[in-house]
Amino acid sequence: MNQENREFYGIYADRLDELCEFMLSEVQSMLDGISTDSETALAEHIKRRVKDSESLKEKLRRNGLSETAECALKNLSDLVGVRVITHFVGDIYTVLELIEACPKWRVKTVKDYIAAMKPNGYRSLHVILTVPFGVGGIPEIDVEIQLRTIAMDCWASLEHQLKYKKDIRNTALIVGELKRCADEMASTDLTMQTIRDLIQKG
Repeated sequence: MNQENREFYGIYADRLDELCEFMLSEVQSMLDGISTDSETALAEHIKRRVKDSESLKEKLRRNGLSETAECALKNLSDLVGVRVITHFVGDIYTVLELIEACPKWRVKTVKDYIAAMKPNGYRSLHVILTVPFGVGGIPEIDVEIQLRTIAMDCWASLEHQLKYKKDIRNTALIVGELKRCADEMASTDLTMQTIRDLIQKG
């Protein structure tokens, strides 16, 4: 965590860093527990982060909330985030089952934007967990795990650039092309899953 974020989070900074590493370690451990080699690994890679303070304050403003770390901890669910990138759609739901079975947290909500794609084409599965915190009178907080295939993550990266980069020309054209790509990627993900299932059945 950089100095600017550390100053914003104040007394909560160290615990958020610890929690971020804990979440990464737990998710990696559960994946390693059922993967014996690179060919059977469920995840292509795993990322984790504590939300940047400027992005966090902007989200608090949008929601009409006080721009303080305490308010964010009590009201938002994505201060600590882990993203698991898989090869295949089926692996996402296998990882979800592992997450739901873990006794170290409580599953609060599951938002499946794969089964029900967002209107702009966004696909991902979000799991909100409640985990122990215990700093500054806050006993627990919500954290988020996002599950995506490689294709979904590539698409989301482009959409993120479109959303936050200023002075982009031809925005309407790009939005339309992104939606078209999302539909094609969804079809490709499904086909790849079918091919893998056929290979595994022999």
